Amino acid sequence: MKTATLNTDTSTLSENGIQYPSKVMLDLHNLKKVYPTPKGDYVVLEDLNLQIMKEEFVTIIGHSGCGKTTMLSMIAGLNPISGGNIAVLGNPVKGPGPDRGVIFQAPSLMPWMTALENVMLGVNQVFPHASKKERKDIAKYYLHKVGLDGSFDKKAIALSQGMQQRVGIARAFAIKPKVLLLDEPFGMLDSLTRGELQDILIEIWNKEKITAVMITHDVDEAIFLADRVVMMTSGPSAKIGDILNIDFERPRTRKSVLEHNDYYKYRKHLIEFLEH
Repeated sequence: MKTATLNTDTSTLSENGIQYPSKVMLDLHNLKKVYPTPKGDYVVLEDLNLQIMKEEFVTIIGHSGCGKTTMLSMIAGLNPISGGNIAVLGNPVKGPGPDRGVIFQAPSLMPWMTALENVMLGVNQVFPHASKKERKDIAKYYLHKVGLDGSFDKKAIALSQGMQQRVGIARAFAIKPKVLLLDEPFGMLDSLTRGELQDILIEIWNKEKITAVMITHDVDEAIFLADRVVMMTSGPSAKIGDILNIDFERPRTRKSVLEHNDYYKYRKHLIEFLEH
């Protein structure tokens, strides 16, 4: 199974002497993460290199403890970088910013606020010069897209876990980020709700085409959603172990994926990597 080979155009962006092809949205260059411990430094990630293109959907799999969430939190600017560089369109990541939206495993909503108010929090920050009506229309649009038309005014604490995650998806898309980061967003949901939210996520993504990076433990989810599946080696000192191109046409349906001739080849490849 071949790893990805992506053509980029010859025009480049330059930042700190590093050349970035203009189609590269997210660049992780020699990334390193070290945590000091009483017994010495613990190296979580080392020499990790990955380029993700504009409008690409990448899923990341690997065993628990391999540093997937650490890597995602560093991209989000929530965890300091020990070495190397992370750049969005050639601009180094130095902290959180509206160019990166995050959907966590737990929705992390303000429980006393309504669904609409929770989405408005980000919209108000990112679009301060828009009118109040325009900002509210953005929030309502994305709540509509995730199927929460009748729940605008319901407090987050009164919503089911699946509905709360729908609010989290709406909130992330509503700030119109350049990169969408998803940390096992469906990991705590039952299989039926999980499937529904995968369909909602990919439907919105097909329209918005925001570069997306998603961590998952679910091989089938990784294949269904992704253009490429990135496999990480086990820690410590985890790095990229393999990359698998998923050559299914978009837009894709679950039925078309399951019936595709290559589906079980992809699945076997990923499972064999995880079992080593």
